[in-house]
Amino acid sequence: MKVFITGVTGFIGGYAARSLRKAGHELACLARPTSHREGLAGMDIEWVVGDVFDRRALLQGMRGCEWVVHLANVYSFWEPDPRVYWRVNVEGTRSVLRCALEAGVKKVVYASTAVIWGTPSISPYTEESPFGPEVYSEYARSKREGDRIAWELAREEGLALVGLYPAAVIGAGDLKSSGQMTVDILKRRLPATGLRDSRITFVYVGDVAQAITLAVEKEGNDGARYLIGRESLALGEYMELVSQLSGVRLPRIALPDRAVWAISHAVTAWGDLTRTQPLWGMSLDQTRTFMRGFQCDGSKAGRELGLVYTPVRQALEEQVAWAKEKFCP
Repeated sequence: MKVFITGVTGFIGGYAARSLRKAGHELACLARPTSHREGLAGMDIEWVVGDVFDRRALLQGMRGCEWVVHLANVYSFWEPDPRVYWRVNVEGTRSVLRCALEAGVKKVVYASTAVIWGTPSISPYTEESPFGPEVYSEYARSKREGDRIAWELAREEGLALVGLYPAAVIGAGDLKSSGQMTVDILKRRLPATGLRDSRITFVYVGDVAQAITLAVEKEGNDGARYLIGRESLALGEYMELVSQLSGVRLPRIALPDRAVWAISHAVTAWGDLTRTQPLWGMSLDQTRTFMRGFQCDGSKAGRELGLVYTPVRQALEEQVAWAKEKFCP
C-alpha cells in the first residue's frame, strides 16, 4: 500500500517511516523546503515539498495513497509565540484531514498525545476514561482541540479515522522534554533534581512507530483510539536509571516541589523577556505537566493491534548510548 505521511522529519516520524518501509509500504512524505531530511537519506521516499497549509501539495501527495499518517505538530512546552501551537496543532490538523477527505483515502491515522486527558479521576486511565477538567500546557490544550476537530470530521463528514495517543516518548534521537533531561544529566548541567515523586508513563519511540504501522494495516478499526504506553516511572526513578546507565552521578541537592515551581516562574519570565528557551527546560508548562504527572494504560494496543512493548530500561539504554555518543564523545 502507499502511505502519505506528514511530520516525517520529526522524532517519531523518522521511526514511523522506517517501520512502514520495512513492512513493504510505499511512502509519499510531506516536508517543508527547510526541513532536515538527512536522517532519511537513502530511503525510497517520494518527497512532496510543502506544509500542512499547502492544499495543492497535500492533495498532490495524497494522490494514489490508501492511507494518511498525520504526525506533523509543534511539540514543545515553550515557544516565543504561543500562537504557533494553535496554528499548527489545530488549524494544520484541520487542513490535513480535510484534504484527506477530499482525496478519498481509505484511512487516516492521527497521532495525538496521552496528555490531552489531563488528570482524569482514574489512574492509570484508558481510552474510555473521560478527560480530566484541566490540561497543563498550551501544547496539550491545542492537541486536545485538534483531537476534537478530528473526531468531529469523522462523526459528521465520514472521515475514516484512527487515533493514537502516545505517552512520554523516549529513545535515540530524543531532544525534547525527558530527552533534554537525559542530556543535561550526562553533561552535568543540572544543579539539582526535583519533582522526584511525580509518575509518568513512558514508551519507546520504536513501539510508537510499530503501533502506527499496525494501526494502518489493521482492517475494520475505523473509529478506534489507542493509548500507546504501559510502564510508568517516578521522575526520581527515571533520573536514577539515567545515572546508572551513563555512570554520571546526579546532583546531591534535591529541591522540594515548591522550590522547583518558584524557579520555573523565574526562568520562564526570563525566557519570555529574552525570547530564549527557559533554562533546563523548566518552563511553567513543562514543570506543571511533570508535577501533575500522568499514568495511562495502553494495553488495548497490545490486545487489538498485537503491539509488544519494549521495556523502558531498554529504551533508556538506547537513549543514553545515543546521547553519550552525540554530546559526550
